[in-house]
Amino acid sequence: MTQPPQPPNEPPQGGFGAPQDPPPGGFGAPTPPPADPFGKQPATPPAGGFGAPQAPPPAGAPQSPPPGGPPQQPGPGYGYPSGQPPQPGYGYPSGQPPQPGYGYPQAPVPGQPQQGYGFPQGLPPGQPPQQGYGYPTAPMQQQYPPQQNGNGNGNGGKKFGTQTQIIVAAAVAVVLIVAGGVWYSSSGGDDGKKKEEASQTGGGTAEGKGGGQGGAVGGGGKEKTPADPKSKVAFQLPLPKVDDVTKVDGSWLTDKAYVKAGLNEIVGYDLAKGTKLWSIPLAGQVCAASRHMSKDYKTAVVFEAGKPTKAKKYQPCNQVGALDLNTGKLMWSKSVTAATSGDEPVRYDGITLSGTTVAAAGTEGGAAFDLSTGAERWKPKASTDGCYDAGYGGGDALAVVRKCGTYDDPQLVIQALNPTTGAPISSYKMPPGVDYASIVSTKPLVVAADVGDTAGDGSGISDFFSIDASTGKLLTRIAADGEKYAAQCHSSEVESCSQLAVGNNRIYVPTEDHEGTGEYGDTNEIISFDLTTGKPTSDRADAGERYTMFPIRMDGGNIIAYRVPPYDKGGQVVSIDGATFKQTVLMENPSDRSVREAETSFTPDYSEFLYNDGHLYLASTTVSKPHGSLDESRRLAVGFGRE
Repeated sequence: MTQPPQPPNEPPQGGFGAPQDPPPGGFGAPTPPPADPFGKQPATPPAGGFGAPQAPPPAGAPQSPPPGGPPQQPGPGYGYPSGQPPQPGYGYPSGQPPQPGYGYPQAPVPGQPQQGYGFPQGLPPGQPPQQGYGYPTAPMQQQYPPQQNGNGNGNGGKKFGTQTQIIVAAAVAVVLIVAGGVWYSSSGGDDGKKKEEASQTGGGTAEGKGGGQGGAVGGGGKEKTPADPKSKVAFQLPLPKVDDVTKVDGSWLTDKAYVKAGLNEIVGYDLAKGTKLWSIPLAGQVCAASRHMSKDYKTAVVFEAGKPTKAKKYQPCNQVGALDLNTGKLMWSKSVTAATSGDEPVRYDGITLSGTTVAAAGTEGGAAFDLSTGAERWKPKASTDGCYDAGYGGGDALAVVRKCGTYDDPQLVIQALNPTTGAPISSYKMPPGVDYASIVSTKPLVVAADVGDTAGDGSGISDFFSIDASTGKLLTRIAADGEKYAAQCHSSEVESCSQLAVGNNRIYVPTEDHEGTGEYGDTNEIISFDLTTGKPTSDRADAGERYTMFPIRMDGGNIIAYRVPPYDKGGQVVSIDGATFKQTVLMENPSDRSVREAETSFTPDYSEFLYNDGHLYLASTTVSKPHGSLDESRRLAVGFGRE
């Protein structure tokens, strides 16, 4: 995602990580921070921004404004990971290709008219103007399933006579009356079953301004409109001391604590003060963490078998542990051996939670355990067809990406699973050219993939697949052009997508950053696609001049989104009504320089972002050894609270 321009020597803008459901309950108000919440006097950093020297900004970054305006943004600054730890198994990419700039020429879609940058061109009389940038265009040609096209035949340019016009008008009226009756009988009437199904899926079609007329639910969220959205820093957590790039995946919110993975431990902090409430020591560093919790605040992690030594710098990620975040206890931890791993315990790349089932998987297959007792529910078995469970997606249901074939010619299968037995409920075979797939949502079942490595932006997404979990039938395939839409899925973990949300039978994604209407500064929009038809809806939420935005999570039928600020503002959290797409500001962070620098140091692809009840927490997923005095001001996490 392209970042807005910066003033001289300012660090770059950033955003935050994966969606997560809010916990029940509320939070206490934060205590006032010191005058300078970071305990240091503001100082002008030297040129180059915070941290180690970084690569120049990607192509398409905003150019320098005219004299008097802010200069061009520098490359990624402090807080951006200097490298990634080695990832076992599921094909972690060694690097990301540069993102193409906005306006990069694209091949025309056969049979579709081309649109300019939000400007109507060559429209016939009586036709509304074509929609500008930020409104999604129709998906690319699809094969899974094929799309139906209209006739499109004309009348050869002949004018109708009066009698013909009357006949046509009468015929149109009859068709409208009949269609209205059919619509009423199928969507309303006495058919309570259809009403129940609509309420379960959240409705939502491609019709209606802002989704309102199409049945998008909207409303019903727990987040309330504040009298004053202004916030202040509640606390900040220093980086743990490490000698190498270290993963610190995992952050959660309970009604009493903000919980964050640290160095060989999981720590619970007071929501408002940031004081340590408890700590769960681990045998080694966290390798992966579930983004889901049970209703009573239990979750699971994968961690290393021991701490690094001179003889063995990297320890295997083969320990699964269940955490009680309410009491701050490790409920159980264990490893399993299987035919796929020989004499060594099975190693895992990712972990998730669905109901009472903890499921972890990697290149040696998958295993599952009872959340409360740790009892084994299944483990990898020797396969005659060469298939194995590469990764699971959890939450309201359980699904798996099953990998078959060879390394050079893989075949991926998406299965909905019985969470207790692991038995498949349905299967969908992904199309050729898909090496990795990410589970975006399990209910409804939505999968993202980079088909044939066509995304071109390192996002891991060229298409979304909406699948009927009960039958394995593909409902629709949605083309997500990497030059138009911004979201992120890491191929190293099956459940790792961020900067998007699923709800109201729609998937909400941000557009790529593009020039705004002002003299300088980028902006973007959040739009949506219908998960039944695959068609773009008329939903559109504008970030506003010099702000960009992306979804964080759903709140009932509403979308919670974060606005990445310009160089002289603080970030904002907004609630977008799912029916009207009206935005309500829930939080506005301070614009003080020291606060701004901390907030914008967190980058969207490598940070965790949690918001609930007037509290916002930003956290790193990787940390490294500081590379200078200025780099020492980086934070493990920063908490904000409304005043």
